[in-house]
Amino acid sequence: MGFKTTLTKASTITNSLRTTVPAGIIQQFNLKDGDILDWTLKAEKKEIMIIVKPIK
Repeated sequence: MGFKTTLTKASTITNSLRTTVPAGIIQQFNLKDGDILDWTLKAEKKEIMIIVKPIK
């Protein structure tokens, strides 16, 4: 497996959830505070694949 994180409520107003980007991923992709991430969802059989691409 890869990195593991925990989802938490983003706010009491929305149904959004929040997670932490692991330090290893931040270092590997040179991510900084304020960077934008593009999230794409792919569902295959009983798996959900989420592809996250940094937009620089």
